[in-house]
Order: sequence, then structure tokens, then C-alpha cells
Amino acid sequence: MKKILVPVKRVPDYETKIKVKPDGSGIQTDGIKWIVNPFDEIAVEEAVRLKEKLGEVEITVVSIGPSDSTEQIRTGLAMGADKGVLVLSEAEIDSDTAARTLEQVFKKEQFDLVLMGKQAIDSDANQTGQLLAASLGLPQATFASKLNVADDWSTAEVTREVDGGLETLKVSLPAVVTTDLRLNEPRYPSLPGIVKAKKKPLEEISISELGVDLTSKVKILKVAPPADRKAGIIVDSVDQLVDKLKNEAKVL
Repeated sequence: MKKILVPVKRVPDYETKIKVKPDGSGIQTDGIKWIVNPFDEIAVEEAVRLKEKLGEVEITVVSIGPSDSTEQIRTGLAMGADKGVLVLSEAEIDSDTAARTLEQVFKKEQFDLVLMGKQAIDSDANQTGQLLAASLGLPQATFASKLNVADDWSTAEVTREVDGGLETLKVSLPAVVTTDLRLNEPRYPSLPGIVKAKKKPLEEISISELGVDLTSKVKILKVAPPADRKAGIIVDSVDQLVDKLKNEAKVL
């Protein structure tokens, strides 16, 4: 039985109107809708496809956060993952803390592949996968737009998007692979899948049990909403447009 670990993060719904706290310390979370980070959802889908293709694969979905994060884990289980792990923590988790926590989860069970989103849509840090690979001493392939795993699970071939086009890497397994948008389109959980998800095992572990130091390396100094944009204007001619771009906007 081969094992895939898929970390998923609880993030605010991208369609939710975000409000900043009056003191600028963060966003107001009361009443907002939480979802699975979209890039992590792609990772779950890819893990399920590998299971459907290669068989004899067990998929574990893991999340770090408050008890409400079980909802996002259940989403992964409804998509086809086999079991879930919730590392309970009420603290703010930065990329480094997340990586060190996932390192301990990995070491408890020894997985053959870690599939995770390249970044979270709330912090957009794009660091956790790289930090996890470094802490575990594993090969890594980031921004995957195509993934092929050898039948014997000895290697994985990853196509990734780079500035100059596409780059194909071959990494030995186990490895950490982070997923990009064009890797796949996640399925919607079916009704039978949702029902089955409620019966699948979901283990809860306190982050203190893993011995993770919660001292954050990142401190949020201030959160501010985007500045209001000025209303646009309609010009009567190309000459007027050029004049305003040159003399008012100072972009020419």
C-alpha cells in the first residue's frame, strides 16, 4: 500500500467580502465562509486520480487549525481521500510553523508522496512546500502542471511552468510536489461521497503533542484594505488621451 499525504488549509472563500479589523491587526473572521484552499483542492484531486490509476493507494488529508477545520478535511474525504488528520491549534500558523508541523506528521507514518498546493490564497506566501522538502531532506518539484508517477513508485515525472515555457523534472520518491492551477480540475464531491466521508476516520492531534515550537518567524505589522481607486474619465480624442497620460498620469 502506497501512501500520499495531502495538506489542506482552511481559507476564507474568495467570493467573501473581506473586512479589515479597525485596529489593522487582521481581517474580521466572524460570519465569513471558509473553504479548502483551491490549490490544495487540486492536490486532493490529483491524489485521487493517482489512486484510481495505480490502485492500492491510501490518501491522508491533513490540516492545521481550529476544530472547525474538520469541515475542510471532510471535503477532501468526500472527494475520495481515505482518512483525515487534524492538528489542533488556535495559534497563527506561518509557513515555517506549518512546514515543521507537517514534518512531524510525515515522520509518524512515512509517506511515499506529499502533494500540496503551491500557495494559499490568503497569505500567498508560496513557501510551505519548499520548507517541508528541505526539513525532510526530500526532492521537490514545484508548480506542477502535469504529474506522472512510475508504476513501481520509484520516481515521478513533473512538468512545471517556468518563465521560458515548460520544464520537465524527474524526482525520486518520496518527494514533495506542489500543484499549479492547470494540473487538473477538481471534482465536485458526490452525494454518496459526502455520506461516506462522515464515516471515514479523522484523527485529532494537539499540536503540542507533536512537539512543535509555535514561535512564529513572521509578524504581521498591519493589514490595510486596498486604496480606493479614482473614477475613470472619458476623453474626446486620442490627442487628449495622450496629453493626459503624458502630463497628468506621467506614464509617457
